[in-house]
Amino acid sequence: MCEEHHTAIGRRAVFVTGAAAALTLGGVSFASAAGRDGRETQETRTVRGTLPPGAPDFVYVPVDVPDGVREIRVSYTYDRPAVPAGTPGNALDIGIFDERGTELGGRGFRGWSGGARSEFFLRADDATPGYLPGPVRAGTWHIALGPYTVAPQGLSYEITVTLTYGEPGEPVRPVYPPERARGRGRAWYRGDCHLHSWYSDGRRTPAEIAALARAAGLDFINSSEHNTHAAHAHWAEAAGDDLLVLLGEEVTTRNGHVVAIGTDPGTFVDWRYRARDHRFGRFARQIHRAGGLVVPAHPHATCIGCSWKFGFGEADAVEVWNGPWTPDDEVALADWDGMLVASVRDGRDGPDGRGGRGGRGWIPAMGSSDAHRDPDVVGRPQTVVLADDLTREAIQEGIRAGRSYVAESRHVSLSFTASGGRGEHAGIGERLEVGGDTPVTVRLEVAGAPRCTVRLVTDQGVLHTSAPLPVSGSGTVEWRTTPSYAAYVRAELRHETAAGPLPGALAAFTNPIFLGRR
Repeated sequence: MCEEHHTAIGRRAVFVTGAAAALTLGGVSFASAAGRDGRETQETRTVRGTLPPGAPDFVYVPVDVPDGVREIRVSYTYDRPAVPAGTPGNALDIGIFDERGTELGGRGFRGWSGGARSEFFLRADDATPGYLPGPVRAGTWHIALGPYTVAPQGLSYEITVTLTYGEPGEPVRPVYPPERARGRGRAWYRGDCHLHSWYSDGRRTPAEIAALARAAGLDFINSSEHNTHAAHAHWAEAAGDDLLVLLGEEVTTRNGHVVAIGTDPGTFVDWRYRARDHRFGRFARQIHRAGGLVVPAHPHATCIGCSWKFGFGEADAVEVWNGPWTPDDEVALADWDGMLVASVRDGRDGPDGRGGRGGRGWIPAMGSSDAHRDPDVVGRPQTVVLADDLTREAIQEGIRAGRSYVAESRHVSLSFTASGGRGEHAGIGERLEVGGDTPVTVRLEVAGAPRCTVRLVTDQGVLHTSAPLPVSGSGTVEWRTTPSYAAYVRAELRHETAAGPLPGALAAFTNPIFLGRR
């Protein structure tokens, strides 16, 4: 049985929700008693509507689900009219909330596929990737539409909902990956904390990603699907003694993306707000309560809604390098360096993440691949972390402390230290506690970077540039300074550049070593 309904945005249809810029339209009703006799039968409804330019960020279509439903299946289409050059066309995301509602916080959240899929299903024993299996209980469900961009002509959509009645399948019990792998004690561990599988808009399975991670020499990775935690229960088989899999989410808002790294299994973080709504702090605190790290991703990316607008007050680190090195990464690196200068100016440069005034400390930098599909390279770049062991807690602690550097591949390795004249010594993310006029020797040992140039950067800027390394890719650079002259020093490894004054693409860079007593 199939019925059609039409709906559009209008005064009488609007219901303002607890989330920013959202409304609820007229609903779809399934009033039939089909399937009550135990036979598996189906009912279908189709709803059509049009969203105008300037539509709210989220639009909800209620679906009244009766008793006895085994499966709910949703498909949708929308028009893509031609638009003038430089004008965004139509793009419509989709997800669903169950009878528990659409309130901000996601109690009723059952899945999100953004624009990656044109249909999905849910039932007790299975669901489309990106969606959560579980019972289809009676009540008002809501299909969530996200008009990412709307053409000047408007966005016309069609949604088809099919309910299958019958006995529910056996519920699945989630199994999560362990929080510990076989490590090497205190050592440098390589990881990629921003990856996408087919549980959001990627095209690889967790098993395929894990195989690529192992081939890239990684010790740990982080599950970071867009706006869903549905992948959490699908990583256990891909993990192993040689690969630690952390669980998280890429919280993809309209004012920037943030990667939650290493949250408790099953943690969902809502994304339905903008910076002007003053709600991000609530969800950053949720990530922290769930044991995760808050890491703004690609803060200067140029895609719509991608650049970071929430500030860095809640951040544990920032993703400065995202995928292949591009101009927006160069801007992110310069912006991060400016934050380092501000931290030493304001006395917030403590190596424990706390400044002398008790405020938020300096923010370490990270790099991740953001790999989705071929030809995206898992582990390009990768964050190399000094951690006490290969465990969730130890890796997070190393990232939070800034004991890390970022390299373009497993082939690049660094050792970066600063020492005083009486045996004082400090490494990446640490402080060399010596007087302001004490001579300091900064030493960088490099392997796997043929013909790259070393740049040593301080709060004054680039103060030392080496000759290109030999074709073997190995070399050592030493530089002498004092804490009075350089409040911190960090290292960059740059590829050759063809011409012009701009530096070459990064091969690696470190977090800083701070110099002098606080």
